[in-house]
Formats: sequence, C-alpha cells, structure tokens
Amino acid sequence: MEITRPHPQEGTQSYASHTRVPHGDAGDIVPGHSPAACPAVTEVLSRVGDKWSMQVVMQLGYGSMRFNQLRREIDGISQRMLTRTLRGLERDGLVDRTVTPSVPPRVDYALTPLGQSLRGPVALLGDWAVANREAVAQARSEYDLREDG
Repeated sequence: MEITRPHPQEGTQSYASHTRVPHGDAGDIVPGHSPAACPAVTEVLSRVGDKWSMQVVMQLGYGSMRFNQLRREIDGISQRMLTRTLRGLERDGLVDRTVTPSVPPRVDYALTPLGQSLRGPVALLGDWAVANREAVAQARSEYDLREDG
C-alpha cells in the first residue's frame, strides 16, 4: 500500500506577518494577541463553542437544574453526552455541581459567575445564526451547485 502525502496548497505560505490578527472593520490588530495564545484560545473555544455546551449554558442561565431536567430540556442529547458536557464545563469552571445528601442523593448543576459571563456571547452568536441562517443556506446551495456541476 502506497502512502501519499498531500501537497501544500498552492498560493499559501506562512509569513511572520500572519501572526497579526485583524480585528474589526478597520483591520485593527488585536491588542495583546500573540501566536502563543492561539492554542489557549482554540482550547477554550472548542469547549464553549460546541453544540451541547452552548445549550447547557443557556439552559442553566434560567437557574440551577438537576441532570434529568437538563436532559429533558435539551432535545437530542444523550445521557452520556450530557454527562461528558457537564464534566467538561465543571472542569473549566463554568458549572458548579452540588450534591445534597439524601436518598437518593440530589445533584444540582448551576452556572458559576464565569459561566454566567459566557451567556451574553453565546446569545449573540445564536442571534447571529438565526439572523443569517437563510444567507448561509443560500451560500451552501450555490457552493454545492458549483462543486457538483
């Protein structure tokens, strides 16, 4: 079996200036941005930007909830995925898990202040998605026609 390696994409080269990230309409450079910070940003965005984390954060914005209540409110999430998502959000300091000793034990989940601070950006992203869903669908259709034709 022969292993083939992809060729570098034509016209793409890495330059030192590529570490300057434009921001805003004026093309300003993000203050304090450094190439070393990119992996940290990517790591955080991979947590907060996934489909289930966003939904958990928005649901918990209404107040603390128990596991099964969250599962009922988030359409399509499996028990395993909700468990993994809550653990990740707890590890990242966005969700608190409180166990109340009883029979059976009661477990409640709530947003931390850091988690609460994420609700605004998540809501803005959701608003953007709703406002632009038709434009995205149109762009996808046009792209598919070009690629298939």
